[in-house]
Amino acid sequence: MTRRALRWLAAWVWLLAAVPAMAPAGGLQCLVDASREQIGVTLHYDPAYVQLAYPGGDVPPERGVCTDVLVRAWRRLGIDLQRLVHEDMRAHFGRYPQNWGLRRPDRNIDHRRVPNLATFFTRHGQSLGTAGADDAFLPGDMVTWRLPSGVPHIGIVSDRKAPSGTPLVVHNIGAGAREEDMLRRFDITGHYRYRPSGLPEACSRSADDR
Repeated sequence: MTRRALRWLAAWVWLLAAVPAMAPAGGLQCLVDASREQIGVTLHYDPAYVQLAYPGGDVPPERGVCTDVLVRAWRRLGIDLQRLVHEDMRAHFGRYPQNWGLRRPDRNIDHRRVPNLATFFTRHGQSLGTAGADDAFLPGDMVTWRLPSGVPHIGIVSDRKAPSGTPLVVHNIGAGAREEDMLRRFDITGHYRYRPSGLPEACSRSADDR
């Protein structure tokens, strides 16, 4: 091999080493499994403001809101949305919704608010729009809705499907964590896919633990 060819080979090796490893672009079954573990455990919907430990803080597992389904599922994979959202809001507070009259982040509640999670996933993942067909919603994707009352809602797309072929959703809309056919029940306001670095290893650990 000539000296010039060796230089080209070395340059390609350097470029490949410099490209960060990407998490898989397909479905995220480990997140679905982690959310499904909450069914039968989280039995109540409770939106009360609670002072939480940080990081890793949580309300009692038998209660929570829709966002807690996501927070607990991601935490099962080693991803702490409480910490990540708080750090991002602390550095970029003006990029987040200003719906609550706050002047600074609140690590007790920010990660438990749907608009903040939607903003975080848009900033650090993919925002896929709202017009996708059923097969555009992969297992582990996250969806937001606007309920008839005007309240925002969020859930995790399941690998299981209704008889119509529509993916089920793991969520807590008022009666604890459940897996239901509700993807098309309300107006979809967002569709997100989040694949943080290091996720394949986290998913492998999650599978080994079961």
